[in-house]
Amino acid sequence: MKKLVIVESPAKSKTIEKYLGGDYKVVSSKGHIRDLATSGKFGLGVDIENNFTPNYIAIKGKAKDINSLKKDVASSSYVYLATDPDREGEAISWHLKDALDIKDNYSRVVFNEITKEVVLDAIEHPRKIDDNLVKSQETRRILDRIIGFRLSKLMQSKTGGKSAGRVQSVALKLIVDREREIEAFLPTEYWTITADFKDFTADLEKYHGKKVEIGSEVEANEILAKLSNAFKIDDVKTTDTKKSAKPVFKTSTLQRMAANKINFAPSKTMRIAQKLYEGIDIGSETVGLITYMRTDSERVSPTFVAETYEYIKKNYGPEYIGNVKVGKKDKTMQDAHEGIRPTSILRTPESMKKHLTPEEYKLYNLIYLRALSSLMADAKFLTTAVILENNGYTFKTTGSILKFDGYLKIYSAYEEQKDTILPDFQSYNSNTIIASAIVKEQHFTKPLPRYTESSLIKELENLGIGRPSTYSTIVTTIKDRGYVLLEDKKFIPTEIGIETTDKLQEYFSNIVNVEYTSNMETDLDKIAEDEINNIKVLQDFYNKFEPMVEEAFDKMEKKEAEKTGETCPECGSDLVIRNGRYGKFTACSNYPTCKYIKKEEKETKELADCPKCDGKILEKRTRKGKFFYGCSNYPKCDFASWYKPTGANCPKCESLLVEKKDKIVCSNCEYEQDN
Repeated sequence: MKKLVIVESPAKSKTIEKYLGGDYKVVSSKGHIRDLATSGKFGLGVDIENNFTPNYIAIKGKAKDINSLKKDVASSSYVYLATDPDREGEAISWHLKDALDIKDNYSRVVFNEITKEVVLDAIEHPRKIDDNLVKSQETRRILDRIIGFRLSKLMQSKTGGKSAGRVQSVALKLIVDREREIEAFLPTEYWTITADFKDFTADLEKYHGKKVEIGSEVEANEILAKLSNAFKIDDVKTTDTKKSAKPVFKTSTLQRMAANKINFAPSKTMRIAQKLYEGIDIGSETVGLITYMRTDSERVSPTFVAETYEYIKKNYGPEYIGNVKVGKKDKTMQDAHEGIRPTSILRTPESMKKHLTPEEYKLYNLIYLRALSSLMADAKFLTTAVILENNGYTFKTTGSILKFDGYLKIYSAYEEQKDTILPDFQSYNSNTIIASAIVKEQHFTKPLPRYTESSLIKELENLGIGRPSTYSTIVTTIKDRGYVLLEDKKFIPTEIGIETTDKLQEYFSNIVNVEYTSNMETDLDKIAEDEINNIKVLQDFYNKFEPMVEEAFDKMEKKEAEKTGETCPECGSDLVIRNGRYGKFTACSNYPTCKYIKKEEKETKELADCPKCDGKILEKRTRKGKFFYGCSNYPKCDFASWYKPTGANCPKCESLLVEKKDKIVCSNCEYEQDN
């Protein structure tokens, strides 16, 4: 009889079976096999009165897989549960053991990377299932089910919102709060004064040692009147500085960097990283190219460090070898495994490129160079700071010259560094330098920017909300529910998103907030460390939460839909205006019994002649509500533009002129004019 190894992914099973040989059979659970039922009180699938006992049932469509796995277990001499190396993976192993009726002839094995050496070593060092990790995951699942089901039903009945959740609602609140800060922001005027010289500029900083703040043009003119074009070189300081590489990626930093540098949404990043982790056919073998991609650790193994140091020494020289970077550890870090790195530094992006899709290559290149650079020497700079004096006013300029590139030798594509070269002030014959001009400039303070996917994930992590496995799901959920729109990569809350947030804050501000959600994450960590009882955590939460829900169902006003004065042609009920994911629409008030939706007659306005055919350019709208401009002959003609045509043609090349921000520009050449 063979030994059985159960993993989560079918892609993994083929790779691992090759590593283990003929004495083993490797099969896949295809992820979770069970979940909470939707029966019992409130459909929670949890017996609240009996210590929150969960009622697990097979996930729809998984019965066939479970029966197949049972047969595999029955025909095997021993079972290795080799699901992912995190709490979710630990829980899946427990479900497999329970559902497949596996007794004591099993072991739990974990590996952070899918390479032959690591897989064989894991088999040699098995353990039993960690019940505390399972309890932590189960508690999280029960909390999410209770909050999600109870609040979602409340929102659906009162506001028309589709869902609410323990973490997603806090993330949405961050976006709504930021939008309101922006709307309420009052810009403050301020001015700066800059001296222009032949080879550099210098900014006004102080007057007799005190910081200068200029609030109006009158104040700026008063200062200018006191200045001459002759500046005294007051102080020149030259120092050696250095810049260190960042540690290897963890989940949050990978998602943020991929969004900023290669334009990948978090969900896309994790989908591609999963494939790189599970295994790529590289001709000679199928091997995982990166370590496990759901992690909040930035550690790297001594083996990888030693291999990488040798690689750096051979390819760049011993002077490029740096120190192991240790990221800042906070109270929420599980540190269960390593950061995200290539499984071998010898599998360079260029050597792997022919085996990868273009998108896989982009992400692998990013991960590889981050890990390689993290073990390289600091970049070194010669930095010069110059203070210039003019009638009691001091101006400052700084310059920087790269002396040794260090890690930037390979990472400059993702971390640009430009020299700012200043003249040699020591070579001046006199202590005075003449400015060609001294100019004033008006500015206004700006509010904090709207969140992007990248900055929202960073904020969630900083606040201790969510975990590596949940960041991309949180972002995807609030988009899919229609609570936010993405415009220019920035989140804008929709009307229903704002209303949902306001209603939740009216009745659940003690729970749907940053502090409570962060503290709950801490409690889940304590459960995993066997420092706190999971039933007590659930009971304390429920005793506080359920009375709030009952009060909200009783007192929260139901938003009445606005009647149109028309009747439904299918059932005779009133037609009302509703808020949907893509804006307002007219539908039957008898929903869900009657699902009639009125098809609105869209007003079409011809803006210009199509430059590609004899059609007309019309204003159109995407499913997500964003306006664009396309040809009336679509799909025969594919002309489309995000910018509104003016109806006029370019005086230089006769191409279409379009509105772009505060200018009118040519869609073909460099011509532009003020709008």
